Amino acid sequence: MTQRKITATALVHLLGPWTGRGPAYLNLSRSIQHLVLDGRLPLAAQLPSERALAEALGLSRNTIKATYDVLQDEGFLQLRPGVRGVITLPPLASTPGVPLPPLSNPHLIDFAAAAPNAPEGVIHEAFTHALTALPAYLPTHGYTPLGLPVLREAIAARYAARGLPTTPEQIIVTSGAQHAFSLIVRTFTSPGDRVLIDQPTYPHALDALRGASCRPVPVPLTPEGWDLEGLEAAALQTSPRLAYLIPDFHNPTGHLMPAAMRMQLTRLFRNTRTLVVVDETLTELALDVLPPSPFACYDQHDVVVSIGSMSKSFWGGLRLGWIRAPRHFAERLGAARSTVDLGTPVMEQLAGAWLLQNPDPFLKRRREQLREQRDVLAEQLTLHLPQWTYRLPEGGLSFWVMLPQPVGMSLVAHADRFGLRLTAGERFAHDGLLARHVRLPFTRPVEELCEGVTRLTHLFHNVVGSGPQLGNFGINGTLEV
Repeated sequence: MTQRKITATALVHLLGPWTGRGPAYLNLSRSIQHLVLDGRLPLAAQLPSERALAEALGLSRNTIKATYDVLQDEGFLQLRPGVRGVITLPPLASTPGVPLPPLSNPHLIDFAAAAPNAPEGVIHEAFTHALTALPAYLPTHGYTPLGLPVLREAIAARYAARGLPTTPEQIIVTSGAQHAFSLIVRTFTSPGDRVLIDQPTYPHALDALRGASCRPVPVPLTPEGWDLEGLEAAALQTSPRLAYLIPDFHNPTGHLMPAAMRMQLTRLFRNTRTLVVVDETLTELALDVLPPSPFACYDQHDVVVSIGSMSKSFWGGLRLGWIRAPRHFAERLGAARSTVDLGTPVMEQLAGAWLLQNPDPFLKRRREQLREQRDVLAEQLTLHLPQWTYRLPEGGLSFWVMLPQPVGMSLVAHADRFGLRLTAGERFAHDGLLARHVRLPFTRPVEELCEGVTRLTHLFHNVVGSGPQLGNFGINGTLEV
């Protein structure tokens, strides 16, 4: 974990308006705690000296000392004589969110899964074509650790159409993006290796890193996107074995990484001998901008391995993903794949190959549907929950919402009573931060989104105590008081 030094000027900027009723040192300590729980102040970072912060805020050193003493007493700061205080986290706050149980009540509205339904008719047609093609493969043993040639060729052609020349030999078909990332981690890391990650990030990537006993090095995103200075400091100070980035409509924040930063990062990670794993599963879901060029277009030094998937753009039930890598990395991954499993089912691969022959008409309809659903969700949140703040994403599948209080886990704990499933910000953070956030996907039909926000409103007011204490949703989805 990096030892970043937070300047007094930077901390004042992050704090914004922090004064209120009561002693200044208590208000200031609470505001700093919120910055830690939001992930805007990273763990292990060093706070400014008492003198520097006192001057920047126009307060006495005694006030700052009292502030830091409160932070230490409550587990948010480690103080030692002669050195800056280091940000920590209380033990009880470090428990990450856990995966929610499978949806069993058809009347629940699912704001936990950022995945669209299967498109009507298209998946059925794809499997009809797959069934027609299947007899040609029946005389074989059916094991395809690298993937069927027809699908590898289709994926390579899709990269080429997006401006990145790719051969089928650079493609390894996997059973989804999670399988792809787990295979990369298993192949290129050892227990104890550092892996640089965004904060927040895709929660199942965190699960894979924990399972491999890797040490995540989180670098917080800012409200504007990636912190290049923070990424450089983390990479240079820790020399991570891998870096895991989601540059295209980042999950969960929706940010799109600028082209210039992509080029800077490939140079940075070449210098630190870091393999960059780029998750591009949301690339095709550009709603207000053109789909970005593949990250590997900026890679002149073979440091980028890309992950793709059909789960977000087509349907998660296909369980089709892939890895695009330089040839020498692809060969290592192919050899490693055979030690884990012997390939993805042939029928699914044939269906995927047919879908990728001419995906643009379908993807156009998918984007139009998601754009409508995104705009409806934004309209409903503005109408019913104006105190919830977010930025309108230019693509992807979800909003990253900041709550006025750190009650994300409380909302999750009580969501079932109101006919909802939710995922709190802690699930997307290493070390249990981001307590003031929830992710809200806009993948449900418009009618469900409208009803979902109505239920969210009741849930939120119930949790924070600003509305009537409501009862449970009944068996038919109505509210029982």
